[in-house]
Amino acid sequence: MTPNPSQSPLKVLLLENIHPNADLTLKHHRFQIERLKTSLSEAELIQKLADVDILGIRSKTDVSAKALAAAKKLLSIGCFCIGTNQVDLEAANRFGIPVFNAPFSNTRSVAEMVIAEVICLARQLGDRSREVHQGEWKKVANQCYEIRGKTLGIVGYGHIGGQVGVLAESLGMRVIYFDVTPKLSIGNVKATGSLHELLANSDFVTLHVPELPSTKGMMGTDQFGAMKPGSFLINASRGTVVDIPALAASLKSGHLGGAAIDVFPTEPASNQEVFKSELQGLPNVILTPHIGGSTEEAQAAIGVEVAQSFWKFIHEGTTTGSVNFPRVEAPFDPGAHRILNIHRNVPGVLRDINKIVSDLNANIRRQMLSTDNEIGYLVMDLDHNVSNAVKNQIEALPTSIKTRILTEAG
Repeated sequence: MTPNPSQSPLKVLLLENIHPNADLTLKHHRFQIERLKTSLSEAELIQKLADVDILGIRSKTDVSAKALAAAKKLLSIGCFCIGTNQVDLEAANRFGIPVFNAPFSNTRSVAEMVIAEVICLARQLGDRSREVHQGEWKKVANQCYEIRGKTLGIVGYGHIGGQVGVLAESLGMRVIYFDVTPKLSIGNVKATGSLHELLANSDFVTLHVPELPSTKGMMGTDQFGAMKPGSFLINASRGTVVDIPALAASLKSGHLGGAAIDVFPTEPASNQEVFKSELQGLPNVILTPHIGGSTEEAQAAIGVEVAQSFWKFIHEGTTTGSVNFPRVEAPFDPGAHRILNIHRNVPGVLRDINKIVSDLNANIRRQMLSTDNEIGYLVMDLDHNVSNAVKNQIEALPTSIKTRILTEAG
C-alpha cells in the first residue's frame, strides 16, 4: 500500500545536477530529496531505486525495463529536459509509471542559440576566433554574408521551430518549414510540400525533430546533395537524425558551406570523457556539447516545471503532460477521498470496480477513466467513511497494477 503523501514524505532521487529550483518546489510540498551530480549505470540505478518513490533525470541516465521492473516503489519519473528517449516509455507504461518532461521551458534558449549559429556560420566567426587565438590575423570578406534576405528552412515546426522562425523573421530572413503534420504558421512563415523542396530552397537548414524510427538518419548523402551549394546545416535536435560521416563528406567536398552540430549519435557520459567525431577540425564547423537548453533561465524553469508535474500527480493524481500515460485531470472535492487505480486495459475492469463500490454502499462523487492500448487509469472520489475498504479491494483485483488513496489535496 502506498502511503498517503500528506502523511508520509515521499523520497525523490534527483540525478545529473538538476537545478536547485526543483528542490525548492519539492521541499515546499514535503518531499524528501536526495541529489547526485552524475548519471548512474543500470546496476547503480537499480540499487538506488529500491527505496525511491520519484526519479528525476536529465539526458544521460538510461532508465531500462530492467531498472523499472526492480523499482517496486517508483511512482513517477521526470525528465528535466525535452527528450524522453532515455527512458523505456513502454515499460514504464506497463509498470504504471507516468513519465513527465519539460517541453516548453528551454524553447527560447535553444532558439536563440540556433540564430546565433546562423550568424556565426554566415560570417565564419568560429574560424576567425580560433585563428586570432592562435595568433593569426585573417581579415577577409570572401564567402562571408549578411543573413538578411537569406532563406532559413526549419525541419520540424514545433515549439522550438516556431520560435526560431519568429526570431529569424525579425532579422529580415525569409522562413520556410516542413513538418509531417499540419501546423499553423506564425508571421510570414511558409510551409513547403516536402523535405526535398525545403532543402533545395534554403540557405540555412535547422533541424527540430524528435528521435523516432522515421527520423533516424533522415539527413544523409541524398539529403545533403539536395541542399543548395554553399548552404549550412544546424542540428540541435537529436544526434541520430544526422548521418555524421555523410555530413563530413559533404563538408569536405565543399558542397556545404558549414555546419553547427550540438547533438551527436553517441555522446560522452560525463565531462571527463574524451569526445571524438569526424567533424572535428573541419572549417566553418561549430561543435558544441549538447548545450542548446543549457542556460540558467532554462534550467531554472525546467526545475519548476517538472517538479510541479510531480506534485500534481502525487497529490492530485493529475497526469496531464505525461508522455506515456492516459491523461486525467480533475479538481479534488473537499472532504472526499480520492482513489487512483492503474490497471491492465482488459474487458470487465470497470465492472469489477463498480461492483466493489456498490457492495460497500459507497457514494461516488466523481469517476474518471482514461485508457490507452495497455493500461487504464481511474480517478474516483468517494465519501471518506468507506474509502479504505474500497481501495483495499480494488488493489486486490488481479488486473490492478498500482492503487493509491489520497485523503486530501496538496
